[in-house]
Formats: sequence, C-alpha cells, structure tokens
Amino acid sequence: MRSAFNTFFLLSCISINAFAQINGQPPAQTIPHFQFFTFNNKPFTDNDLPKAKTVFFMFFDSDCDHCQHAIKSIGENFQAFKKTSIFLVSIDDQNKINHFMDTYGSKLKGQKNVIILQDKLQQFIVKFNPVRYPSMLLYSSEKKLLDYEDNPESVFRLVNTINKNAK
Repeated sequence: MRSAFNTFFLLSCISINAFAQINGQPPAQTIPHFQFFTFNNKPFTDNDLPKAKTVFFMFFDSDCDHCQHAIKSIGENFQAFKKTSIFLVSIDDQNKINHFMDTYGSKLKGQKNVIILQDKLQQFIVKFNPVRYPSMLLYSSEKKLLDYEDNPESVFRLVNTINKNAK
C-alpha cells in the first residue's frame, strides 16, 4: 500500500514539475517555511537553520542515478562546502536514505555541517519548486537564492558560487 502511495505521489510530483516548467516558475527565491524531520523523528523547520551562514539543500531520491552521482561529487568537493550548512532532504524512508548515504555519500556522513532530513509531509516540491532530481539549491546567509542546479555534472558551478560568497 505504501509503495502504491509513493508511486502516486511521485507521479503527482512529476505532473507538478511539468506544470512548473511550462509556467516557468523558478525555484523558491527565499527559503520558505517548512517542516522536515530528523532521523530521530524530531521536527526541523526553517527556524532551525543556522543564522548568518550559507545554506545548501539537496533534494534527492535514493534510486536516482543522477542523485547518486551528485552526492558523490559533493563528497569529492566537500572542502568547498565546509563553511556551508548542508541539508540533504528526501521523501524516502530512513533505511533507503541510509543505504544511499553508505553507498554514495560516505564522504559526507558524520560531517558536522551535514544534516539528513526526511520530507514526511512532502513539502519540498510544493515549497521549493524544484524542477527534477537532484535539486540543489544554494541560499545566502540572508536566505536568498544564490544558485539552483539539477545537473549533477555542474556541482563545480555551485562550488564557484560558494567561493564567491564565502565570508
């Protein structure tokens, strides 16, 4: 039953994204209000984001090849992300996310500035308006969008934006 729901939700998300692309809606220009959950099931909201720090969100699906490539590339370029708060967000269950991180994101596991969040209320797509998986959004310390990328081959561009905005 849960699998059918996830499939339905994913198809709905694809429809929403297609509609957003047709209408040309850009990703959220400022960090919206949201509620995600940590692995210990505690709510994590936009009020919990660090103040005066660049914030990076990556919305991913554990089964997505492009997401797997992107998380590896971020791990390989972790030095550039060290002063950025990284939030990895997925609608997947904890076991799938753990497998994804163990297999592809092992260089990010245990890093102080990396937090993995579950989108149990399925808010990311509606509030952040991503186009496809993986969606990588970089926000300034003032919570304004600096860059958006959904091509895992272009992580270097995000690194350049981070370097330009480093304090």
